[in-house]
Amino acid sequence: MKKRPKEPFIPVERHETIRQQIMDILAGKILSAKEISGHVRIPEKEAYEHLEHIRKTINKREQNLTVTPAECIKCGFLFKKRERLKKPGKCPVCKSEHILEPLFAIKK
Repeated sequence: MKKRPKEPFIPVERHETIRQQIMDILAGKILSAKEISGHVRIPEKEAYEHLEHIRKTINKREQNLTVTPAECIKCGFLFKKRERLKKPGKCPVCKSEHILEPLFAIKK
């Protein structure tokens, strides 16, 4: 059996950086990391990493990355004091793993 040579990987042509795209999307909407990853076509884990960097750089401008904290569906616990942007694994009160994702937006 003959092996076919692999075709070279051709990356998607982008005119803006991923972080610029995320900032443009968040300027007018409130979205979760899963929705952001769908718009920009990157993995959800990577979207969280970009959001961390956006949070740091955006504070130098006259804009804010607003984070609506995650919430437990079962008992209603709100993760207000959480510094990390990622969705928590489980609720500290009821130990439920059914948690609404945090939401992100950029406001001036």
